[in-house]
Amino acid sequence: MTRYVFIGAGAIGSAVGGLLAARGTDVLMVARGDHGRAMAAGGLRLRTPEETVSVRPPTVTGPDGVVLRPDDVLVLTTKTHQAEAAIDQWADVEVHDGDTVRGRAADLLPIITALNGVASEEIALRYFARVYAACVMMPAAMIDPGEVILRGTPQRGVFHLGRYPTLPADDPDRREADARWLSGLAADWDAAGCHVTTPDAVMDWKYRKLLSNLGNVFDALLADPGEAGDLRRAAEAEARRILDAAGIGYISDETDNAARRPHFSVAKVPGTPDRIGGSSWQSLMRGTGTIETDYLNGEIALIARRTGDAAPLNARLTALARRAARNGLRPGAITIDRLTDELRDALPGTSLPGTSLPEPV
Repeated sequence: MTRYVFIGAGAIGSAVGGLLAARGTDVLMVARGDHGRAMAAGGLRLRTPEETVSVRPPTVTGPDGVVLRPDDVLVLTTKTHQAEAAIDQWADVEVHDGDTVRGRAADLLPIITALNGVASEEIALRYFARVYAACVMMPAAMIDPGEVILRGTPQRGVFHLGRYPTLPADDPDRREADARWLSGLAADWDAAGCHVTTPDAVMDWKYRKLLSNLGNVFDALLADPGEAGDLRRAAEAEARRILDAAGIGYISDETDNAARRPHFSVAKVPGTPDRIGGSSWQSLMRGTGTIETDYLNGEIALIARRTGDAAPLNARLTALARRAARNGLRPGAITIDRLTDELRDALPGTSLPGTSLPEPV
């Protein structure tokens, strides 16, 4: 029986793992801090628009004492800036088949990179032979330890999953075996309320999600992120220009909207705050001291520099988010006027066209 091992079980990892556990699927949560202690002591509460479900998945803080099995699937759900440390910790853990040690996790087990951004796949590929990229569309939040708020309904989220890199077309046997494995995973996750599709061009989905996540910084810094419409459109327009110039493909807005619309919409969960932000907002709310913006807006700046270009607006936003996290600022600590002043010399001379992006997740 497949067991899903969620490494860095925060909002997304706890949400998917908890939903699977509620269906009787074998899971193992790997979590630290207050959230890990709360799950180990009292289980996990999943709050949805329709109901609250409590589960008690086995929870550990790391690989010590964990016996990995040949049918385990590792699911990485840390923030991207935490990914390499987590991957390094698990890559050389032994995989046991009864009393026999079969080898190392990195050689034998698949790892799914269910993170924002587009950098974790290359990080994982330095260690693991079988890497699967996951584009995550799931409005989940962890505000209190031991509890996850899931606002998607009727399904809780949509996941695009695919092998990284794509297997070559002239290797039909491996492609067929891979398709069968992904089909089994999709059946498990679909039954738990997480709709899974398995496109070949999974990174096109992740780059489209990257464009969406450029707005996370405004969600985190401003009391009313709706005031940042022009700034957000300018950041997205700058990013599209950089991706297009670098020849990097991404899914169209229409395809992206069509993928999520039949499966879920965001709804209010009774008894929760009116405003619940995305992953960057949650980092500032919890006062972690770090934020993933280096791998969101900062990814655009990196791509620009690699091609001899520049992305001054996204670069400046990256620095502001890093400073806010380092200084312990809470969400909404910066006014729109102050933010505009901070960004003024990085803004284009004229208003740039943009599109309406979905709520950050």
